[in-house]
Amino acid sequence: MTGGGPDGRPFRWSAVVLVAVLPTLLFSIGQGAILPVLPAIAGSVGATLAVAGLIGAALMIGELIGDIPSGVVVAKIGERNAMLGATALAVVGTVIAMAATEPIVLGFGGLGLGIATATFALGGHAMLTTFVPIRYRARSMSALGGTLRFGWFVGPFLAAGAIELTGWTGVVFVIQLVACALTVLALLVFGSPEKAFGLREPVPATGAVEVRTEALGLVATLRERRDVLLTLGVGAMMMMGLRASRAIVLPLWAVSIGLDETATSLIVGLAGLFDFSLFLAGGWAMDRFGRMRTIIPAALGLGAGHLILAFTHDLPAAVAWFTAVTMFLSIANGFSAGMLMTLGSDLAGPRDPAPFLGAWRFTIDVGGAVTPLFVAGVTAVASISLAVGALGMMGIVSAIIMRVFIPRKLGRR
Repeated sequence: MTGGGPDGRPFRWSAVVLVAVLPTLLFSIGQGAILPVLPAIAGSVGATLAVAGLIGAALMIGELIGDIPSGVVVAKIGERNAMLGATALAVVGTVIAMAATEPIVLGFGGLGLGIATATFALGGHAMLTTFVPIRYRARSMSALGGTLRFGWFVGPFLAAGAIELTGWTGVVFVIQLVACALTVLALLVFGSPEKAFGLREPVPATGAVEVRTEALGLVATLRERRDVLLTLGVGAMMMMGLRASRAIVLPLWAVSIGLDETATSLIVGLAGLFDFSLFLAGGWAMDRFGRMRTIIPAALGLGAGHLILAFTHDLPAAVAWFTAVTMFLSIANGFSAGMLMTLGSDLAGPRDPAPFLGAWRFTIDVGGAVTPLFVAGVTAVASISLAVGALGMMGIVSAIIMRVFIPRKLGRR
């Protein structure tokens, strides 16, 4: 129990854990099990390497689509109910993907999973923005982001063990379904932010007229805050693209150099340990020194890792280089845990932040959606090495934009 909450009551870190961290951990374990082997699953239903990249991109496109109505959903039914609905949609997407016998059906399953992920993520993001004092904001957001990384660390190991035990790649979908069931249980038992943060009465639900205003507000926010979204938003979009690219580039790269599904899951899972281990350091640095001194090194690290990987595909030690660069990218990504969420919360208004957060997430998720499409397209017409090299240059550009446009004292104590 530390500090003061938004209503003057003592702030409890345990509340952050119960309402946001625990459900996010369970939800992300299921995703972590699926992501490393999705290209291999796509190949098993007849997809080429480029088409496998497009199926991976369906997840990101689904997130982009989900950003548009998610603010309205959160405003209408509340953060916890939105997260519950998103988990139910993830179950539907998983079942569709599990039953797929054609690449296009698998892609639709991935699209549903992406929409569910966007709604679930905004629910947790808005919850912490509303209930957590600003002096703890970066650390709480980093805890949320670090939880995602821990789930992506545990998930691939579960996938590797389950595939080795059963000999069935589709067992990863079973892991996802179990994770969704546990997520629902955690949200029902612990997920009320009003109770967890010690509020006497729950926040009233938004009425129909207010929801309509919220929907219009999301569109208006894209227009009215375009000065921020077209500067910092673009830099954040590029950084998000780099982070999202790891989920598709690394499995595709592994397939292209001949690694099997089990080895890929183990390498990606081990990298997740580095990803998870640095999230507290990143959050502390953001709260202590400001946003710029942490975001810029993270963007440069992600860019450098992609540039190095681009020159290693045909080397005799390609597998060793892949392993080393995967670890390096995970360190850079781990240090950046929660950075873009924190930056969005800093820029959002203190009252009803959902419209801006929806617009912010929509802007940065454009990078997450477009980057896998870019990787798939360049891979199809040229090579995966060229695609990865271009991503590395994007990291440098992102760092420059952040250096120019982030206010020097933003979020600094």
